[in-house]
Amino acid sequence: MKYFTIEELCRSAKAEAMRIDNTPPRDAVMSLETLVACVLDPLREAYGKPIIVNSGYRSVPLNKAVGGARNSQHTKGEAADITVGSKEGNQWLFNYIRDHLDYDQLIDEYDYRWVHVSYDACRCNRREIIHEL
Repeated sequence: MKYFTIEELCRSAKAEAMRIDNTPPRDAVMSLETLVACVLDPLREAYGKPIIVNSGYRSVPLNKAVGGARNSQHTKGEAADITVGSKEGNQWLFNYIRDHLDYDQLIDEYDYRWVHVSYDACRCNRREIIHEL
């Protein structure tokens, strides 16, 4: 993990405000490490500038509190919502992941306000692309 830490992938202002424990279990930590090794670190290396993780691991209670999907890959440590702070930069991240990295899901969230990317080391990644409006 060259550019990212488990702590930043688990940080949540909502969890802190609501006093929700967002400590990942060991299997989620292993999934986060794989996500970083296979997607986030290579992406950061290619981009050459910092990438902000808006949301990484979410405990089930936190995921429910933020309105996440019941079967969200965030609850397994397999997903991250990322941004570089601009639509153009987020488009670059999206296109780079799509064209150069393996992933399970790649979602353009609301015209590139942020990018959701997931990676599942336990099964064949679907390479599913979604554009949320």
